[in-house]
Amino acid sequence: MNQIADLQNISKKSVPAHVAIIMDGNGRWAKSRGKPRIFGHKAGVEAVRQAVSFACKNGIKVLTLFAFSSENWRRPDDEVSGLMELFTWALGSEVSKLNESNVRLKIIGDRNVFSENFRRKIAEAENKTAGNDRLLLNVALNYGGRWEIVNALQKIAGKINSGELAAGDISEQLLTDNLEIPQDVDLLIRTGGEKRISNFLLWQLAYSEMFIPDVLWPEFTEEVFKEAVDYFASRERRFGCTGEQIRGE
Repeated sequence: MNQIADLQNISKKSVPAHVAIIMDGNGRWAKSRGKPRIFGHKAGVEAVRQAVSFACKNGIKVLTLFAFSSENWRRPDDEVSGLMELFTWALGSEVSKLNESNVRLKIIGDRNVFSENFRRKIAEAENKTAGNDRLLLNVALNYGGRWEIVNALQKIAGKINSGELAAGDISEQLLTDNLEIPQDVDLLIRTGGEKRISNFLLWQLAYSEMFIPDVLWPEFTEEVFKEAVDYFASRERRFGCTGEQIRGE
């Protein structure tokens, strides 16, 4: 059997348009090998490459990766500094590959805490890939779902104060349009075995399917991604309706 995962046996309508991944387990993977946690984060870069490759080859339109939460600053200083160095390296080394693959990169989260140099590298990477349309790759850095909702509400409040909007204009769609990510998530994958969403995409996950494989993030491969999509294809998504209504019975 060809080890390269593909979806040729799955109807295109069953392919999730937006997949979000909580990349959990890097530290545990490293610890099990007697290595420092940053060793696991570096190993996880290859898993990111595999996820992006699979998404590109199989028609997924948006892939959102949870790389660093607003709560992760509480981790040991050496791990945080190592992660910042890793992110800076990735912006320099991986962006050309993304551009060649027609992938658009977008960094989501509060950038105000980052150094001027890091913010400049983010802007350069986003500008370089801005015209690409094969896949939108969102990478969440210093991100929290509650922060995103508050940030959207502040934008809306500013528009109301300026007279651009009226209070009566507030709606679910207006809030959605002012989020960092306006697309609902179809499939959420969380590696590492934990069963929680960890303040990730709280608004967008309202009707997502969840797949929790028993692998740590550095072990994530295209084959595991295919398992997740197979699971998604097997689900009956009802959005509040009955199964009979969805099936047209």
